[in-house]
Amino acid sequence: MDALKVFAANLKKYRKERGLSQEAFPEKVGLHRTYISALEREKRNISIDNIQKIADALEIDTYKLFIDEPTKEILKSAEGSDCVNVKNSKHN
Repeated sequence: MDALKVFAANLKKYRKERGLSQEAFPEKVGLHRTYISALEREKRNISIDNIQKIADALEIDTYKLFIDEPTKEILKSAEGSDCVNVKNSKHN
């Protein structure tokens, strides 16, 4: 997994899902427009403080910015399954 690539894709996806333009979103976050643009294009690294600011502005948990699509599909399928913890089920 390329963390910068996953972060950039999720930042752009969540920003667009919330209907925020590249001009409006930086104002909400309190970061410069060119910085947000560079993040979405994978041209800049980001500090933990700014990751938190972005997650807060998007109103999502911070970790969601680092989950790639294949992982999301695995988590979705596990949520809907009837999986049982085998270790605990032996003692029931």
